[in-house]
Amino acid sequence: MHILAISPGEGFDETRWRRILTSGVDALMVREKQLEADHLLTLTRWVREYAPGLSVWVNGRLDVALAAGCGLHAPEAYPEVPKGLVSISRPLHDPADFSDRAEAQQLLLSPVFSTPGKGACLGIEGLHGWLASLPQFDGRLLALGGITPENAKGLQHSRLAGVALVRSLWHSPDPCATVHKLREAWSD
Repeated sequence: MHILAISPGEGFDETRWRRILTSGVDALMVREKQLEADHLLTLTRWVREYAPGLSVWVNGRLDVALAAGCGLHAPEAYPEVPKGLVSISRPLHDPADFSDRAEAQQLLLSPVFSTPGKGACLGIEGLHGWLASLPQFDGRLLALGGITPENAKGLQHSRLAGVALVRSLWHSPDPCATVHKLREAWSD
């Protein structure tokens, strides 16, 4: 199971970020839209230095991804990035958009469960239906949106590599315990 932590855009608190980076996650997406490029680059380089074993993605800033040597998460309506320039992660909110995103190395299928500010959620059956209907994809498929250790058990699917987490991880009093419980739920 692959766990991607996505920063909630609440700024940099070193103690909090260290807790997330050492919680057992496999990757981190730096999604701090309020930061100027130089500050975002400094933060991303700090993440890569502090947690060299993690895959790192930057949300929406190709310049920072290239300068930091990490992947780019290209949000909705992001311009096309030349193939092979950088690893690409994309959101997938509608299976009809799959063909436009098939070149990505990672797709985040969302929202699975109710999430503030997002539209209708897929639910487990909807997610499994999407996964069964998508054409062959050589990248990583992750579920995103309202996922907690309590609702993760039913998510397992042969095509799903894992999950992406925001609030359930960053707002947890014990991110290590959250990751551990999530992995336990996934393997049951």
